[in-house]
Amino acid sequence: MEFFYYTVFGGLAALVAVMELSKNNKDRINTSSTFNSFKNNYLVVYSLMMAGDWLQGPYVYYLYTTYGYEKGDIGHLFIAGFGSSMLFGTIVGSLADKQGRKRACVTYCITYILSCITKHSSQYKVLMLGRILGGIATSLLFSSFESWLVAEHNKRGFEQQWLSLAFSKAIFFGNGLVAIVSGLFGNVLVDTLALGPVAPFDAASCFLAIGMAIILSSWTENYGDPSENKDLLTQFKGAAMAIASDEKIALLGAIQSLFEGSMYTFVFLWTPALSPNDEEIPHGFIFATFMLSSMLGSSLASKLLARSALRVESYMQLVFAVSAGALLLPILTTFLVVPTKVKGGSISLAGCVQLLGFCVFESCVGIFWPSIMKMRSQYIPEEARSTIMNFFRIPLNIFVCIVLYNVNAFPITVMFGMCSIFLLVACILQRRLMKIAEKPTEIRVFETETEDWQRKDRDPEVEPLNI
Repeated sequence: MEFFYYTVFGGLAALVAVMELSKNNKDRINTSSTFNSFKNNYLVVYSLMMAGDWLQGPYVYYLYTTYGYEKGDIGHLFIAGFGSSMLFGTIVGSLADKQGRKRACVTYCITYILSCITKHSSQYKVLMLGRILGGIATSLLFSSFESWLVAEHNKRGFEQQWLSLAFSKAIFFGNGLVAIVSGLFGNVLVDTLALGPVAPFDAASCFLAIGMAIILSSWTENYGDPSENKDLLTQFKGAAMAIASDEKIALLGAIQSLFEGSMYTFVFLWTPALSPNDEEIPHGFIFATFMLSSMLGSSLASKLLARSALRVESYMQLVFAVSAGALLLPILTTFLVVPTKVKGGSISLAGCVQLLGFCVFESCVGIFWPSIMKMRSQYIPEEARSTIMNFFRIPLNIFVCIVLYNVNAFPITVMFGMCSIFLLVACILQRRLMKIAEKPTEIRVFETETEDWQRKDRDPEVEPLNI
């Protein structure tokens, strides 16, 4: 394996260790033992849920190839997953506000376990069903758990700043440490123990089942708007009205879609970028390096969120600008760097520069997740939280489906350039959000009889914020 890869991995591991060990009192949030128990319970569940997701990711494409399917057929399976998340997932995820967030989290476990079971079949229709179930589960994963946490946090009367700690720890462990361990564990199951490419999906089912048992035994139910006279269509209308009547919510949704769209596109692009001539690269090791970068970002985010004087809306502008610059590197290296071999290895000089840039981007991803969670907890109304969060995922899923369908239609430099433009637009929108957030907030009242959002004392330039 390349010495360069070891160096980057070791350097990132050292930085993460230094960041965690160097936290002082200003970087720490003083909490209560009751909150710590609540937070730790959530972190265990969330980590198990993410382990169930991360175990599957590296082996989905590989499993389909072992069944003899070509790239086009596999692409259609992936499109079905994102399309399902957009259509069925939005409906199922939105039911969490009315039927209960705990039930939605249990539904996620059951749906994803069923999706894993379908991987034992090589029939295309069964695999397609598995992708549809997986798309529904993905929507639940990225909406219901966060909605339950925010509602339960507020219901128990914990301080608002403590929520930032739960977010940053969830990303540090769930999207960082768990991802690395899951990747290594999956590698042991498939390569070392030679259990076959279905083994990680079986292991994922076990983790999901354990997490579901903890949810059923220790979580209480909470709701958004449980009113019996409110059907799903009315609920959608209310959420759409909330987005349309509050510029902050609309901006937040656009920012999230732009960043996540670029992030998911990056997932498809980093491999051909680092091996343009089909060079042998250690995919698993590079993935672990990216996850370390994400851990570094989430560790930095915890420091930033702990400082009450520093607004999330302010520093996220810089995060989006840096991430846009990081994804410009594949374009710049194409014109400015001669791709020469590094002594003793197969990675080019351009590849070295790009890998470092990709690590910077993944660090920005690590900052993004707890920060966007913090802003969502501030701006999205509780009665329609899951519904609105799934609305945000609609343009994201449309964008990813388009990218998947046309992945071979454009040069890789064009795709990276498009992502950079999206991230710059997100930076501009983030600045607009900060300007609006700095102005005095207004009172917004929800009239249940008319199902309409009414505003009081409206400033002509500012949309309302909180209920």
